[in-house]
Amino acid sequence: MRLDSAVVLAAGEGTRLRPLTKHRPKPLLPAANRPILSYVLDALVDAGVDDLHLVVGYQRDRVQEYVGPTYRGRTVTYHVQEKQLGTGHAVLQARDAIDADFLVVNGDEVVTAGMVEAVMDAHSATDAATLGVVESDRAAEYGAVSLDGDRIVELVERPDDDSYRLLNAGIYACGPSLFADIESTGRRAGELYLTDAIADQIRGGNAVRGVRIEGLWSTATYPWDLLTVARDLLAIGHVDEPERSRGVYVDETASVHDDATLRAPVVVGPDAAIGPSAVVGPDTALGRNTTVDAGAVVEASVLDIDTRVGANATVVDAVTGQGVTVGPGAAIPGGEADVRVGTTVHEGRRLGCIAADRATVEGAATVAPGTLIGPDARVATGAYADGVVPESAEVRR
Repeated sequence: MRLDSAVVLAAGEGTRLRPLTKHRPKPLLPAANRPILSYVLDALVDAGVDDLHLVVGYQRDRVQEYVGPTYRGRTVTYHVQEKQLGTGHAVLQARDAIDADFLVVNGDEVVTAGMVEAVMDAHSATDAATLGVVESDRAAEYGAVSLDGDRIVELVERPDDDSYRLLNAGIYACGPSLFADIESTGRRAGELYLTDAIADQIRGGNAVRGVRIEGLWSTATYPWDLLTVARDLLAIGHVDEPERSRGVYVDETASVHDDATLRAPVVVGPDAAIGPSAVVGPDTALGRNTTVDAGAVVEASVLDIDTRVGANATVVDAVTGQGVTVGPGAAIPGGEADVRVGTTVHEGRRLGCIAADRATVEGAATVAPGTLIGPDARVATGAYADGVVPESAEVRR
């Protein structure tokens, strides 16, 4: 069934991804070297969707500035969710603009056009809803589904056990009656959830179809997950840049010195510059206007827009925000560490560091594995940083 309209949920903050989301919404975090949201919008446009509705909230100006009034020639309408009161509440913000069957897609999960098309093809006017489901051993983390044939018989947002193997991919085809269904759904802690409305439909005996879809589905719950997202994308070459050699993707405007080494898989974005004797990759994504100076080593990392790595610096297992500086001879050696996110400690995570927007690691400084450096924070020359460095704080020698 062809669906012309899609509602993209892009209002969330992503608090578990702090400090990267301190001043930036989760959909604009980097999936390899461009925002997660761009993959979602491209998938919809490539699947033939003409009418894009973005529900925005946290840092909405940044989303609107990035996307603009149109996206690849398709009209974009914005709907503001002033308070983030759940996914169902977010969908309701678009109800006055939708009068036919439509798609709902999470704006913070990488999906492909083929996955969107599979959901549309399976959906019919007699279905209360159709959901895309993906086989995964991580279903318990993201929301699980049980099928009987092609009918969904159970939709569990956070299962108590890990026996589920089908994951809710966050791609829904629905009729306009969904808005009334959401409004009649009970609130949880004051919030309305899309999955609760659909679960009510299932319990009421209505036809909710599940379609097994194949293709790349990837998302980030915690900062280190962005490294996995980049690896997933690079493994299948799902990037914009042309392939210079097997697994090496370099934008035509990038400058790579003849004496530099690129180790596949790696992607180098527009206007990036890599100096002599630098080594970049594998499993590395360089965003627009990034610079890796002479002799530096960058491995298994995601460097966002305008990041600069100084001469002879080492950056391993790291994710940077925009405008980050790593000084000459600085060391981010990577490896496993116990990482504190909020009040929870996650043991044995492979993470060199997170350096949020405009953070600075000065020359000859060392950053211990698992360190989270907040926006505008500074690790001074020769200093040693470990644990959590708050926003605008300074670590001195």
